[in-house]
Amino acid sequence: MSVAPKRILIVEDEEAIANGLRFNLQAEGYEATVFGDGPSTLSYIEEHPGSVDLILLDLMLPGMSGYEICRSIRELEPILPILVLSARTLTEDRAHAFECGADQYMAKPFALPELLSRTRNLLSRNDRLMKLGESRARSQSRDNYAFNGVEVDFRKFEVRRGDEVFTLTTLEMQLLAYFIDHEGNVMSRSRILKDVWEQGADVSTRTIDNFVMRLRKYLEADPAYPRHLLSVRGTGYRFVAHMEE
Repeated sequence: MSVAPKRILIVEDEEAIANGLRFNLQAEGYEATVFGDGPSTLSYIEEHPGSVDLILLDLMLPGMSGYEICRSIRELEPILPILVLSARTLTEDRAHAFECGADQYMAKPFALPELLSRTRNLLSRNDRLMKLGESRARSQSRDNYAFNGVEVDFRKFEVRRGDEVFTLTTLEMQLLAYFIDHEGNVMSRSRILKDVWEQGADVSTRTIDNFVMRLRKYLEADPAYPRHLLSVRGTGYRFVAHMEE
């Protein structure tokens, strides 16, 4: 039985760039569709839920910024991988994109081989994470990992704390699963970067700090005074399931 090609949406208003991306992605065997603005992209996603495998998103678009589009996509498809392509190179631009839910960020101009490599890695990573959730669910009596009033559902990409339910992005869930798998161990930022983000990813240790702050909002009763996702000064982080004094 043949496998349907992965569907990628290219959200880019510069025709030459958009057409070049579509041509090269189709040559790699993907199904690639171009949208030049945010509203048409969001309408497509709403009308075809679960049918898109990856978004390539420009930030500077007419009418609606890429940041707004990214946030809106996250509301519709929380675990859909989003790769931002932008001429903006400032650290705050990258940080804002990650805060809006982007998984990766590439600055223009970019090298096509690297873009294709990242595309493959994001798609395969998402497949692996979905299988991981299914595997965990099958091997446990419940579909989650629980500690101190927090429940992590690997299959649904959700965290429940009290009456609140948070839906995580693909990378947030991958990072949380990584901490859980290494519970009690001190994990350096460099090791986290190596193990969770693929080689060559255009991110810094500051990006890890931003993702940890987001995870703390889901896990901690008071994120300013974490009891589970702890900072280890000068090194990195340590996840502990049981509260420490």
